[in-house]
Amino acid sequence: MSYLNNVTGLRESLLSTRSVYKKENFVILEPDGIVKNAIPGYENCDTTILGSPEMGASFADYISTVHPGGKNESLGGSGIETFLYVINGSLKVKNADEDVTLTEGGYFFSPADKALCFLNDTDEDAFIYIYRRRYLPLEGQEAHTVVGNSNEMEWNEYEGMHNCHSKDLLPAGSDFGFDMNMHILKFMPGASHGYIETHIQEHGMYFLQGKGMYRLNDEWIPLQKGDYVFMDSYVPQACYGVGTEDFIYIYSKDCNRDVVL
Repeated sequence: MSYLNNVTGLRESLLSTRSVYKKENFVILEPDGIVKNAIPGYENCDTTILGSPEMGASFADYISTVHPGGKNESLGGSGIETFLYVINGSLKVKNADEDVTLTEGGYFFSPADKALCFLNDTDEDAFIYIYRRRYLPLEGQEAHTVVGNSNEMEWNEYEGMHNCHSKDLLPAGSDFGFDMNMHILKFMPGASHGYIETHIQEHGMYFLQGKGMYRLNDEWIPLQKGDYVFMDSYVPQACYGVGTEDFIYIYSKDCNRDVVL
């Protein structure tokens, strides 16, 4: 078996993990013990499936180390919308609308009628986060390709708090063609949500920097860079940053659609 952290064999200490699995509630995956998945289409990539319908999610999340020459020539389309974010490195990404080179912080959203492809044509690894979801159409509305770089965007105060900031990567706040949004949230040490949230939207969250305490359902749980969390509908949630550096994560949120009965 191939592990994400490339650590194999017997450990000197007792076996332990911070991962938690509570299907249709919340899931925490820490890097230690996560495997690399063999997935058709990912060539010369070390790819790990994180969020999935198997844990109750309506989407799939992945992280992938794309080695030099690594690629995927058809990702998404045929009803599946795709979001790709470059955590570090450089990657060529294109669909029928755009053909760009993304560097650290770069992202690419491809709507459900357009597959995207990516290629690492450099001599260094690229590390990326990918989100896939079946699009929920809305009559008279449609999503479109979006390309940007989060490092070129200004931080916005989160609900008026000076020590908590956010970035909205997609225009879902003003465009009903989008049935999901992607955000980056930053808590300075000691900063927190203003209240414990409870809402119908799901979240898939990948932690990019720092450490924090996260309230999931009725538990406060420590999290840090490299962790992944899936949060199902109506799970009470909030967090605050701890330590000496900002606590930052990227996360998805379904939106702009009524309940399906």
